[in-house]
Formats: sequence, C-alpha cells, structure tokens
Amino acid sequence: MAEIPVSFLLEKLTSFLQNEVELLQGIPEDLEYIKDELQSLKATLRVADSAGEGNQELKVWLQQVREIAYDTEDILDEYRLDLVNDHRDKIDAFAHKVCFFPKNLKAQHRIASKINGIKSRISHASARRPSFDNFGTNEQGPSSVVTVNPWMDRRGDALLLDSVDLVGIDKSKEQLIGWLVAGNSGRKVVSVVGMGGSGKTTLARQVYDSAKVKKHFAVHVWITVSHPFKIEELLRNMVRQLFDATRKPVPEGIDAMDPSLLKMIIKGFLQQRRYLIALDDVWHMNEWEMLDHAFANNHCGSCVLLTTRNSDVASTSCAESEDKVFKVEPLSPDESWTLFCKKCFQKDSCPAELESPSRRILEKCEGLPLAIAAISGVLATKRHTVAEWEMVYSSLGAEMEDNSSLVNFKEVLLLSFNDLPYHLKSCFLYLSLFPGNHLIENMRLIRLWIAEGFVKAKEGKTQEEVAEDYLNELLNRSMIQVAGTANDGRIKTCRIHDLLREIIMSNARDQNFVAVAKEQNVTLSDKVRRLAIHNTLANAQQNMNASHLRSLFVFDYGYPVSCSPTDTLIPSSCRLLKVLDLRAAPIQTFPEEISNLRLLRYLSLRDTNIKTIPSSIRKLQDLETLDLKHSQVSELPIEILKLQRLRHLLVYRYEFISYSRFHSKYGFRALSGIGALQSLQKLCFMDVNHDNALIMELGKLVQLRRLGITNLREEDGNLLCSSIEKLINLRALSIVSSAKEELIDLQSLSSPPQVLQRLYLYGRLEKLPDWIPCLQSLAVVYLKWSKLPNDALQSLQHLPNLVHLEMLQAVEGDTLCFKAGGFKGLKQLGIDKFEGLKCIEVEEGAMPCLEKLSIQRCKLLERVPIGIEYLTKLKVLEFFDMPEESIMTLAPDANIPEVYYTYWRNGEWEVHSLESSGEKEMGYPINSDTLQSRFK
Repeated sequence: MAEIPVSFLLEKLTSFLQNEVELLQGIPEDLEYIKDELQSLKATLRVADSAGEGNQELKVWLQQVREIAYDTEDILDEYRLDLVNDHRDKIDAFAHKVCFFPKNLKAQHRIASKINGIKSRISHASARRPSFDNFGTNEQGPSSVVTVNPWMDRRGDALLLDSVDLVGIDKSKEQLIGWLVAGNSGRKVVSVVGMGGSGKTTLARQVYDSAKVKKHFAVHVWITVSHPFKIEELLRNMVRQLFDATRKPVPEGIDAMDPSLLKMIIKGFLQQRRYLIALDDVWHMNEWEMLDHAFANNHCGSCVLLTTRNSDVASTSCAESEDKVFKVEPLSPDESWTLFCKKCFQKDSCPAELESPSRRILEKCEGLPLAIAAISGVLATKRHTVAEWEMVYSSLGAEMEDNSSLVNFKEVLLLSFNDLPYHLKSCFLYLSLFPGNHLIENMRLIRLWIAEGFVKAKEGKTQEEVAEDYLNELLNRSMIQVAGTANDGRIKTCRIHDLLREIIMSNARDQNFVAVAKEQNVTLSDKVRRLAIHNTLANAQQNMNASHLRSLFVFDYGYPVSCSPTDTLIPSSCRLLKVLDLRAAPIQTFPEEISNLRLLRYLSLRDTNIKTIPSSIRKLQDLETLDLKHSQVSELPIEILKLQRLRHLLVYRYEFISYSRFHSKYGFRALSGIGALQSLQKLCFMDVNHDNALIMELGKLVQLRRLGITNLREEDGNLLCSSIEKLINLRALSIVSSAKEELIDLQSLSSPPQVLQRLYLYGRLEKLPDWIPCLQSLAVVYLKWSKLPNDALQSLQHLPNLVHLEMLQAVEGDTLCFKAGGFKGLKQLGIDKFEGLKCIEVEEGAMPCLEKLSIQRCKLLERVPIGIEYLTKLKVLEFFDMPEESIMTLAPDANIPEVYYTYWRNGEWEVHSLESSGEKEMGYPINSDTLQSRFK
C-alpha cells in the first residue's frame, strides 16, 4: 500500500511548494523533481500493491517507495520546525522572506543534503519500476506480475455455506420471498445489504433458488458482478443466460456489440416477461446506474434482487420500490453457537472442557457467519484440548496470515478495504490504534483525522464536515458499525468488527503505519510513525527511536495515580509529533515536554488531574484541538489567544447530581480578547463572568458550530443576543445562568441562527423566547429551572424536527397537557421534578412517534399519564424516584414493552421492571455509576 503515503505526500508537496520554500535557495527544483517522479510512479502503485503479495521483488520495491515517501515527509516537517517556525518567532512576516540567520545555515545545509539524498533514491526506484505490459495475463516474471486478484473469483465460493449448515435464515428468507412475489405490477428492486461475510449472497441465493420464486417468475438469471467492473462482459453474460434460460439461440455477434446495443437486446427480451434478475455484489452507484435502464419496467410484476456492501447503493436502487432494503443482521449468540458446533464438532454439542474457550473465540466472530464457518473449520482440524483452543484465540491474527481457510476469509473482508480510495484507506487503517471492542467517539476520530492531515479541503465545507462525509462513507460501505447515537439521531460512537480489526492491524503494522504496544519491553521498528499503548506499563516509547513518531496514544495506562510518569510518557526525541492523546493518563501537572512539540495539532489531556496550563503553550502555533474536558483546569493563560489555528477548545467538566439527566457544568474563566481565535468551531464552556466586552467578543467567532457559556446574568441578555445573531453557523447553544433563580433574558434575539439544532437553557425564563418556535432545524431542547407558565409548551409543539425534549422544573402548575396534533416528530420526552404536577394528559393524536417517556421525581403525580394508550409507538416507560402507588395504575391495555421504576431503599437505588399487567418483577440494586450511564 505504498499508494497511501505517496498520495498523501504529493498533496503535501503541492502545498509546500506554493507556501514554504522561501528559505531554501535552490531546493525547490529538487522538490519539483521528486514530486514529478512520485506522480509518475503513482499510476503504477495501485496495480503493484495488488500484485505485491505474490512477488517478493515487487514487495521490496514497494517498501522502498513507501519509505522514500515517509522520509520526504519527515524532511518537510523538519524544515518547518527548524527554519520557518524559528524565523516566524523572531521577525515579522515580510522580513522572514528575505533574511537568513547564520545559525540556521547549518540546518539549511542539512535539509538540502537530505533532499538530495531523496532525489537520488527516487531516481534509483524509478529506474527499477516494474513493467505491466502484460497487464491481465497470467505470465509472471521479474518485470511482469499477475494483476488479477485470484480472490475476486472466489467470492461466491467463500460466501456460500452448505444448505445443511444454514442457521437463522428461515425468517429472513420468507420475508424476502414475500417482497419478491407481492402483487405490485411495476418493476421492483429488493436490496440485501451487509458487510463482507455477513451472508448476503447465501441468503439471496436461497431466496433465488426457492420453488415459490421460480414458479412465480417466467425467467430468472443470477449475475455475479465482476470487480473491476466490466460492463460489456457482464451484459454479454446476461444475454447468454437469458436466452439459454428460454432455450432460444443467443444473438450472433454479441462479442462485438457495444453496451448500448447489448442493453437494447436485454430490454427487448424482458419487455413481455415477468422476470427476476439477481445482481450479486454491486459495490458502486455507477454500476447500478449503468445497468438500471436495461431492466424493462413492463408492469408484469418483475423484480431485481441486488446484494451489496454499500447502504447508499441499497437505498438508492430501491428508491422507487417502497424502500425494500433488507439489512443482514449478525447471528444471535444462540444461532452463532449452533453454527459453530455444527461446523466444528459435526454435531450440536461441545465438550464441556472446550465450551469456555470456544465461546471466547466465538465472541470475536460477532455473529458473522463466514467468520464462524471459517474459524470453526480451522478448530475442527486442531486437537480438542484447551491449550490448543487458547492458542488459536490468542493468535488469530497470525492464523489469518498462515491458515489457508482463514486466508480465504481474510481476503473476502479485504475486498472492501482494497476498493477504498487512498484517503479512506488511511482513515480506516487509523482505527487499528484503538483497543478491541473500544467505542470510538466520532468527533474524536474526526479531529484526529484532520490533525493527521488525512482530510482534504473541499470548497464550501469545513474540514470537519468533509471528515464526517468520510465517516459516513465507511459506514455506508459496511466497514465500520454504529455503536451509539445521540438523541437526535447523530452518530456518537462507532466501532470496527473485531476480526476486521485484526486484519487491518496486520496491514498497518506491515506498512509501518501504526504500532501497538500491549506488553512491557516490546520491540518496535526504528521508524514507528504512530504508537498506541494499550493496558500496559510498556516503556516501548522510551526504548525506541522516536524521531519519526507522529502520533502517541495512551489507553488505560497502567501507572497508579500516585506516581508521576511524565518522564516516561513522552519520548525525548519525538520532535515531529502532531498528535498527543494522554486521555486518562495518571498525571497531576502539565508535562513540560509538551511545550517543545512545536508541530502539535491535537492535544488531549481529558480525564487527567491537571489543574493549570503554562504560558509556554503559546509555542504550539499549529494546535487545532485542545481537549481538557473532565480535567481540573478552570483557568487558561492569556497566551492561549496566540494559537490562531485553534478550532476546538474543550475546557469543562460536569457533575452528575441527584441521578438526573441534567448535569451541573463547570467551565473555565473567561478570556478577554477571545474574539482573536477566529478559527474556533467549538467553545465549551466559558464563564462569561459579567464581562460585557467579552460577551460582545463572542460575536467575532463566526465559525462557531457549538457554544457553551456559564454564569450568565439577566442584564447580560441583550448583549449576548446581539453576539448570537452573528453566529450564523451555530448548531448547538448551551446557556447556564449564574444562579438557579437568575433570569435568562433572550427575548431580543430577533434573528437566531437558522441552522441551530440543539438548545440547552439552564435558568429562569419569564416566557419561552419567541424565536424558538421559528427554528425549523431544532431537534433537541433541554430546559432546566425555567418555571414557565402552564401553557408554555404549546409554542414548541409544532417544531417539525423536534425529536427530544427534556425538562427539569421547567413548567409550573398541576396539569401538563399534550394536545392532539402536537409534537408530531418527538421520540423521547423527559419530565423531571415538576413539584406541583398531579396529572399528565395525552390527547389522541399527540406525540404519535414517542418511543421513550421518562418521569422523574414528580412526587405529587397521582397516576401514569391519562391517554397513554394513544402512544402506540412507546417502547420504554421509565419512572424514577416516584411514589409506587402512582405507577401501579398503569393501564393493562397500554401494551408497552418495557416499564421501569427506580427508587431508594436500604441505602441503595433499585431498578424494577413492571409488566403492563401490573405484576412486579424482582428488583436489582444499581450504583450511582450505573445510573449515570443509564441517564446520561
């Protein structure tokens, strides 16, 4: 995969040659030469990458090209570190273009010498460039390699299980058959979507071969889409199958026909027939679009059955067919166990002594049928001993490199990776830094990708928005999975399948892209570029050459909090570090070494015990993200204002009080002159501290997407409204008043940001601001301590995109009524500590989409909501610290799947499940941490 670093370097060289060559006399010509040679080589690299596994000479050549790209990138960063930054620290922007300091001449000569060495190396690599004159043939030799990936031809064999081994398929099969044979007269498209190895083809083939389907359609053909996609070959194959199926002679001369003529033949053939065309493994929209018009919409009830790894392909192809998209879900634990035992033991039982290791191995498969079949097939050949089973578990990554059965499985999963463009390959390989089963926060990942330079600039979009597109693309391609969503549907966390992670870890390690230290005294390459330390006291970063290190992560560092490991956390030689993530590291003070990391773009000290940030942070001129969330920092030095590239400033913590969904937030003391940070997109949480000038400064931060402020007074309202009106890009706004009874005055906000999606107001409100009902994009509203009049909610009920409403002491009165036709999109509603509330009434037609209703600490509430039976989509009804007699009145016909109530008893909180029949299950105790995770 030399294409990744070479493509990345070419973009960097282009920018460098435009902006950073003033100090290097005579060097730009050498850099232009390097750029041109790499550009010339780039066309060869992707083909060479696919063929390199089977050709040692080619593999060595690719490694040399990759190292040239890495070393050139190092030189460019050394240049910025030794020359550009030094000059910009000492003289003004004009003078640094024409002045040279004698002490920098040595650095200049050193860099020039290194560039000359690169020039020589790339000349040598270009001279040894492999020839692909025999592209597509089976000839092999020192300058000619096979470029057709043999695994492509084995996709069908790898994905199809024997029918006797199929598990958990009957229900899915019947649903798909029903979709295909339903009485709709127009042409339908039914898509089956899932990640590689999930059983899409197996399921689709079972449906295709069923007697009911064959009887229903006059003609049906199965087409496996080739990759790379060859439209003429596919259409000719389809013509032959269609004519063979009806025992008609294949038209003469089809081998010479162009795609347009072939499509006309297919369309004419299908025009008067009820047909089923199965397209297996469609990867891209353009593939579907090139085939779509060949399939006649003849009003005979014809169908196209399509399998794909790409959810965009699935949904778009079915857009005119009532969204007949079937997502293949993983097997359940019981189904997985059944399949595992069938393949491993040829029976439905497992020896008792092997059950524990077997289930641990099975967990790694995560319900993926092909993985279960492959791994259980390997285990079937092993001795049936615990030691042998444990060895397989601990060395699955190595097994996938050596065992032929697992190599086949690995290659099936790698097909999706190989199809990615190079920038998405970098983003995906990056996931191997995170520990297995780690839930990866999407915003953390997006900021890291940007800091690493993986995200291309795109006109009209921020880098964060482009990176979010990357994340969505990986999700659509079934490469990663959604692990958690926010209340408004935004993706909060994602994860990668454990076995896919094992595969890319091997790839990332081989490419010197990532190294993971899990053991003490682990030996690492001399050119490690990204290092992650997992659950260990590993001192690998101290025993390595860190001069090439770009990123350093700590996950669950093993030091006790009482010690001070800062001298071992950061290697002394890592001058080129751009990402430093010490989240939850047991450190008490800001490590002095950080201030010398002048290329640092991303710094996370989240969840540490650091209390102060030194003024030397001003040296970090490239810093884009400073994450001090949940640290003890409450004040920042004024020098932070010199960090003009800062995009995300996160300095706050919150305390979970009274086990409520609401938290008490603590931010940092306001910085006079905050308006100087023009690049800020996220600023949370800043204590405005009655500073009128500072509140006005907020209006200068026109790039802000999220703003959180605390300690707001009533008299600050007009100035704040004036500033907010200028923040036209604002998506989320959090305002906390200076005291629980302090009024928040936002009435003068005449032109609110129209893209605002989330609004959190913590403080008294005389009335709900008039501008809130005008926000068409508003999805989430939190109101705390508002104490609004009884009818205040009526102004919110027609917000078209409101999906989540949380209220604590928000409305006064003894009755809360939700009117018919109101809150049409609301899915989640929380009502907390309405002290005078006795009755909640839901009219028929109100909140028709509500899925979760939580009622907390409403001590006077006499019964469950009147009209709860109208909430037909309600899945969860939750009571928290409520009188038991008020919740035992639940109507038996409400038919709510999950009902919980929680209260304090015998010194601990208990959660009970309540059946709609009124029967109570045994309660179980939970601690405050559990409650925090439940109600966060």
